[in-house]
Amino acid sequence: MTTTINVPAEPTPYPLVEGRTALLIIDMQRDFLLPGGFGESLGNDVSQLLKVVPPLVDLLAAARAAGMLVIHTREGHVPDLSDCPPAKLNRGAPSMRIGDPGRFGRILVRGEYGHDIVDELAPLPGEVVIDKPGKGAFYATELQQLLTDAGITQLLMTGVTTEVCVHTTTREANDRGYECLVVADCVGSYFPEFQRVALEMVKAQGGIFGWVADSAQVIEALAAFTPVTSPA
Repeated sequence: MTTTINVPAEPTPYPLVEGRTALLIIDMQRDFLLPGGFGESLGNDVSQLLKVVPPLVDLLAAARAAGMLVIHTREGHVPDLSDCPPAKLNRGAPSMRIGDPGRFGRILVRGEYGHDIVDELAPLPGEVVIDKPGKGAFYATELQQLLTDAGITQLLMTGVTTEVCVHTTTREANDRGYECLVVADCVGSYFPEFQRVALEMVKAQGGIFGWVADSAQVIEALAAFTPVTSPA
C-alpha cells in the first residue's frame, strides 16, 4: 500500500508519495563549493554554499534510510570541451575559464578532482550520478528516461546554485509534469538576495513551479516511510 505524507510547505502542504519520489542532488561539486575552486575564483563567497552541506547530509541519510531513489548530478564537460558551446565558454570575463588548470584540476572537466562531488555527499555504490553539460539536469542527459523507468512523479530538489542549476532543473521538471519540492535549506546561492528571490519565485502564484519547505519537515515525513533493512 502506497504511503502519502503531507509535508508542511509553501504555498500548500506537499503530498510526499512513497515509491514515487526521488531526491535530486544538483552539482554539489568541489569546483563550486571549496575554497580555492572555480566558484571562489569568480569572486564568490563559497561559505554561502558550504552551509548547505550539513542539512543536506541529514536529508540524504533520511532518504537512503527510507529507500528513496537518490540521483546526483555533476556539471562538466568532456576533456576536449566539444560539448561546451562558445556562448558558455566565453561568457563574461572571469580570471579562469572552463577547461583552464585550477587548484583542483582542469575546471569543470569530467574526471578531474574538482568536478567530483564533495566528500560529505559522496554517492554510494549503485546510486545514480548524471553528468550534464548544461545548467538543467534534463538537457542532453538520461534523466528523463531514468525517472520514467523508475515510476517517479515527484522530485525533492536540492543542491547549487538555487537561481541557476536548481531553478533551471525545477522549471524543466515542472514542464515535464513532475511535482517539485525545493528544500530551502538544502539549496544555496553565492548571493543571499538571489537565494531569497529564487525561492519566492518557485512558490509564487500558488506554486507556479512547485513547493518550498525546510529539510526538518521533509525528514520527519520520510521517517514515516517503510525503513530499509539490511538482510540478516
